[in-house]
Amino acid sequence: MAAPQTTDPLLEEISGPTPRQILRKRVRGHTGLLFGLGVVLLLVIVAILAPVLAPHDPYVQDLTKRMVKPVFMGGTWEHPLGTDHLGRDYLSRLIYGARVSLLIGAVAALISGIIGTAMGVAAGYFGGKVDAVVTFLINVRLAMPVVLVALAVVAILGGSLEVVIGVLGLLLWDRFAVVMRASTLQVRRREYVAAAQAIGASTPRVILSEIMPNIVNNLIVIVTLEMAHAILLEAALSFLGLGVQPPTPSWGLMVSEGKNMMLFEPWLVLIPGVVLFILVLAINLMGDGLRDVTAPENRS
Repeated sequence: MAAPQTTDPLLEEISGPTPRQILRKRVRGHTGLLFGLGVVLLLVIVAILAPVLAPHDPYVQDLTKRMVKPVFMGGTWEHPLGTDHLGRDYLSRLIYGARVSLLIGAVAALISGIIGTAMGVAAGYFGGKVDAVVTFLINVRLAMPVVLVALAVVAILGGSLEVVIGVLGLLLWDRFAVVMRASTLQVRRREYVAAAQAIGASTPRVILSEIMPNIVNNLIVIVTLEMAHAILLEAALSFLGLGVQPPTPSWGLMVSEGKNMMLFEPWLVLIPGVVLFILVLAINLMGDGLRDVTAPENRS
């Protein structure tokens, strides 16, 4: 005897797919999101497993094997991507450099995101004097050139991983504040916010339960953009000698160390430069894709 059906096919057809099913379908159909997410996850795994994946110690120097060419230029598989001017394995330094770039990008975006989101939501929700103060601070920050300020601060405090993360985290909050303020201004006029206020919901509850879920898609985009921005700024600072200091592996530092030989050994610059480009592109594609699939208009 056949088991009775637990669901009515007609009812399922009328009710349609669930929001989770719609989300899965949108994710599977978004090529940019899948590519970006795949590349970022791959690099995260590589960074975590760096001690296992790296064929050599990235700090060990061997002057008898300096400037060995990559295998695709006639080198050997002992050093698949060659060695630098001090005989250090380029693949190993590239793998460990992923740790530096991802750590700086993620932590700097987290710090600036907390600061900018708090300021933007407060300005958009409360308005009045709070909005005026936050708008003034945003204008002050926008008047400050990020690269020059970062160069000055790092030059004064000294280049290190902690200093670079702190400086970038405290300088990149303006975009968060601007976008979160504009998004909050739009959402706070909606009926569900007024309804929550009418039944006596506290301000923190209104912000966390009614406003934040409806602006989180914009926040996702800004987080990814600022993460990519922080990675590029770290590479620029390291290229100028004011970021991560030798012998710590950093893609920007690898480009800087190879620039003097760029005309004779262009792969010294191209390899870290291409990897840096792929990472930033993947983060941007991932952010755009997440925004597309999590937008409020796409949830039903």
